[in-house]
Amino acid sequence: MSKQDSNPSWEYRGIKLEPGRAVPFGATIVQGGINFSVYSVHAVSCKLALFRKRESEPFAVIPFFDEFRMGNVYAMKVYGLDYNEIEYGYIFDGPHDKTQGHWFDPSKILLDPYARIISGREKWGETPTGDDNELPAFRSRVEPEDFDWKGDRPLEIPMRDLIIYEMHVRGLTAHPSSNVGHPGTFAAVREKIPYFKKLGINCVELLPVFEFDEFEYLRYSPDGSTRLLHYWGYGTVGFFAPKAGFAVAGDRGGQAEELKSLIRDLHKNGIEVILDVVFNHTAERDKNGPYISFRGIDNKTYYMLKPDGEYQNFSGCGNTLNCDHPIVRNMILDCLRYWASEYHIDGFRFDLASILGRDQNGEPLQCPSLLENLTFDPVLGKCKLIAEAWDAGGLYQVGSFPSWGRWSEWNGKYRDEVRRFLKGDMGLAWLIAQGMCGSPHMYDPNHRGYCASVNFITAHDGFTMMDLFSYNVKDNYANGENNNDGRDDNHSWDCRLPGFSESDTVNLRKKMIKNAMSILLLSHGVPMILAGDEFGNSQKGNNNTYCQDNAVSWLDWNDLERNRDIFGYVSKLIDLRKRHDCLRSPSADQGNTKNGYPRVSYHGAGPWYADFSGNMLGMMFCGDDDFIYIALNLCRAENSFELPELPSGFVWSLYISTDDGARLLDDCIQTPPLSVAILTSIAE
Repeated sequence: MSKQDSNPSWEYRGIKLEPGRAVPFGATIVQGGINFSVYSVHAVSCKLALFRKRESEPFAVIPFFDEFRMGNVYAMKVYGLDYNEIEYGYIFDGPHDKTQGHWFDPSKILLDPYARIISGREKWGETPTGDDNELPAFRSRVEPEDFDWKGDRPLEIPMRDLIIYEMHVRGLTAHPSSNVGHPGTFAAVREKIPYFKKLGINCVELLPVFEFDEFEYLRYSPDGSTRLLHYWGYGTVGFFAPKAGFAVAGDRGGQAEELKSLIRDLHKNGIEVILDVVFNHTAERDKNGPYISFRGIDNKTYYMLKPDGEYQNFSGCGNTLNCDHPIVRNMILDCLRYWASEYHIDGFRFDLASILGRDQNGEPLQCPSLLENLTFDPVLGKCKLIAEAWDAGGLYQVGSFPSWGRWSEWNGKYRDEVRRFLKGDMGLAWLIAQGMCGSPHMYDPNHRGYCASVNFITAHDGFTMMDLFSYNVKDNYANGENNNDGRDDNHSWDCRLPGFSESDTVNLRKKMIKNAMSILLLSHGVPMILAGDEFGNSQKGNNNTYCQDNAVSWLDWNDLERNRDIFGYVSKLIDLRKRHDCLRSPSADQGNTKNGYPRVSYHGAGPWYADFSGNMLGMMFCGDDDFIYIALNLCRAENSFELPELPSGFVWSLYISTDDGARLLDDCIQTPPLSVAILTSIAE
């Protein structure tokens, strides 16, 4: 190494260098070169390994000299690099004492925690062909910053108007029936935008799109016929990088541009994008897991450890990210700011979010700093923040997640109560009434707002809607875990009744899906639909398809034609919700309407009185000149609801019913067994 007197730059084996900028972390393009910056408090040295694309050995390994270190940050500028043609990694050395939480190993080349493009899994499910049959290592790449957004910006749709569609990027179009150009990719999702618009949703929630390793749990099904991959993606490799295997041009580093193009086109069509983000653990798993990044860079900083150095496991996946550590908090903030600003993301759903509120010893915090920082962060100020308010360590916070009046929650109690009501359990009508009002018994509207509850009946984790009414118990044997994985408390019903033929059962299942969708889409709060439920998608009874990259998980678009009636019904419900302000959560407590009617009221066989002990419930939502009545008859017998009298000049009209046998007779609605009828007011 020599320092030239006539030039302030340094040189190492022909490569020109300079001390770098400590912030921002990661690799940043600067004039004439690239600035590399990485943090570690416990390391004693660091080297930068530079690779030519797709080469397994570095062409240069450059040490960070003492002059290149500021505090606990290693930073240097390297000149003369073509960022399109290089990959890089870090080599850290330091103590190797696992009882003290230190895992340093200078034989490992590690991924940059702030890498914005990651190579190594460029083509989904593509296995190596070399003699050693080893998967290629993950390598960091530099992202060009030249995408043309053409004036796009986040849409900022009010929460009260949101209709969320939860979907897996690959699963949406991987099936041959999807009829797209590049199945299983971001580009293919763009081709489904006309379908989204026809359905009527205005927000897609994407299962993890951060880089993950689909080979993380590679094995075969019990009969050996099916390769089981890490399909869902809940095991992050890199928090700043989109999944290369979801892109047509992932092998050419085109994943960022392809995802941005998708987001831009969704926004152009009035559809927001929420990302499902996983900050509770990483793909390095437990003590037997691989070195990828954090473990070798600064294990004791990034992971929550027991006193003996073992990993805490509140995620159920082997490790727990140390979210209360200032460095980790800052990384999460940097990550979300990056996705909000550089990808125009509209919001985030936080997987196992209760972990984000635990201290460094795993104890729940009264006022978690990370959650407070996210709430009041200026860059995230208009982003939706949605918590999965529980974790695998037993911390269940549905209804009590720290919110500062900002956070919404996946309402798991709503899911379970609606499922039980639909299958015929007694004594739930009051809870259903509360759920359809936005669950004010759980979320005080004065403190949490009317949209704290994200209402759902099904999600990626569990039965689909069709399976909810087709199976009494799960069938997960194809996952190779002897049916021990997945939930057992599904509150499902196979719809088989005495004297019913197979066609009767099929028709009842369709009707029950429509019943469920009626409750979901006419409830205050924010409705979330699982992709494919609107046309009867089935996973053959598997309620935990995390490893099924095949027809079990992929949407079969032939079902859209087979169950066109379900799709038509759901789209009509969405249209009704959009057209009637009284069906969406109020923006404030507005008292009674100008006609003196309460904004929400409960009814039974007679108006203004509900018998909450049974399975019969009438709900009326009122605006100033707008009235909607929902008759829920989940009894196994026909029932009539006497309708409330409307103001002069209005009469009731039957808008839609889940059973063609429903009849509007003067001032009552006659409902067949196990059915829902929806009435609207019209001018005489």
